[in-house]
Amino acid sequence: MRFFYALIFLGITKLAIAQPLTLEDVVQMAKAQSIAAKQAATQKQTNYWQYRTFLAGFKPQLSLDGYIPSFERSFTPVTQPDGTISFQPISNNNSVVNLALSQNIALTGGAVFVQKQLQRFDDFERNNRLYNGIPFSIGIRQPLFQFNAMKWDRKIEPLKYDESNQQFIESMEQVAVDATGFYFDLLVAQVNLQIAEKNLSNNDTLYKIARHKLELGKISQNDLLQLQLSVLTAQKDYASARQNAEVASLRLRTYMGYRNEQALELAVPTQIRDVTIDVSKALKEAFENRPAAIAFRRRTLEAQRDVDKARKDNGLNATLNAAFGLSNRGSRLGDVYIRPQDREFVELQFVLPIMTWGRAQARTETAKANQQLTAQSVEQDKLTFEQAIYTQATLLQMLQQQVKLTAEADGIAQQRYEIAQNRFILSDLSVTDLGIALQEKDRARRDAILALRDYWTAFYTIRQLTLYDFERNEKIN
Repeated sequence: MRFFYALIFLGITKLAIAQPLTLEDVVQMAKAQSIAAKQAATQKQTNYWQYRTFLAGFKPQLSLDGYIPSFERSFTPVTQPDGTISFQPISNNNSVVNLALSQNIALTGGAVFVQKQLQRFDDFERNNRLYNGIPFSIGIRQPLFQFNAMKWDRKIEPLKYDESNQQFIESMEQVAVDATGFYFDLLVAQVNLQIAEKNLSNNDTLYKIARHKLELGKISQNDLLQLQLSVLTAQKDYASARQNAEVASLRLRTYMGYRNEQALELAVPTQIRDVTIDVSKALKEAFENRPAAIAFRRRTLEAQRDVDKARKDNGLNATLNAAFGLSNRGSRLGDVYIRPQDREFVELQFVLPIMTWGRAQARTETAKANQQLTAQSVEQDKLTFEQAIYTQATLLQMLQQQVKLTAEADGIAQQRYEIAQNRFILSDLSVTDLGIALQEKDRARRDAILALRDYWTAFYTIRQLTLYDFERNEKIN
């Protein structure tokens, strides 16, 4: 098999780079500098800050709000004792500053707060100034019989964050799979170019020999014309192979962000990884590591949340607002803090749907139906998930053997063509049989490269499907 690899390597078109790039080199370069890898890293960073935003919502929030100034100069209607309207001029400033510390309560969906407020009123028409303030107040805002979004967010958002982290790892493994595809696109194109170049040289040599044999009467005019046609076909194939190699090189350069102006030369991945994959272990690792497995749990929870929301939004909705503290007023700022009086506030707001013509029930039933649909979709996705892993694991084992068989077949085809070529020179083989040997040689070479492509694609795909490194027996981080 090493002889086969050596033949392929020597056959690749001689280019400018002294050291050819290996498949591992290309994969690492793509992970480090490709646009796809950078997009995955940016998305990971975005998801991180979204999760940080979620966590911050459950921590104490200190805020300062108000309006300074709030000036108004106008005329306002004032009802007189006799019932008439008199428009009186006003010119005042009413400024308010409020300092509040609040804390959300995920268990109940409410919030508690501590508040401090100061208000100043300036009446410029009467040259009067008043202060009103709340030195201290503590209160609560508590929804009753309502949907608690915070309770569900505490269950779902951590799953989203874990899913996004594993999505980044999976995206990087997808970069490896895509880079492998572009790598072998170019490798196949370069091998085809080598085959076309060699066939052109061989056909030209055989054509010259055939012309000499025609003069000696050892070959027919028809066989000579067939060889001449083979030369023209080889020239056309060579031109097409060169163009395909240039296009494949540009695609690989673009994908992996290769900025070097030197031509790309690729090394055939000579060492295949004889990895034995236990399907049960692959499934176990996939359900622990894949973002899709985390998404199964997230989607189920989101469907349960939507049913809970539909039920509670359609019933009695109430909110309790209560506060207790101190307040005072005065003509001077210090008066607000001298012997302040008790301040109490209690309010219960409610909404009770009485007649909805079945709308409430329809919303609830829709949410339940969507929950059932989600459960069925998740179950189907799990089966597809398991089937993909099972198929890829068994395919990889089969492709390991396929690589060895195609390599052996390629070596035999190369030897057979050399024998056929020598027999033709000695007038012991027809042009038709020589052409058949040539076609089998080229097909065997391409089959060997394509088998390598299938193997390495399957190798990186099983890593992506499980996010597990079966060579090192460890999770991919």
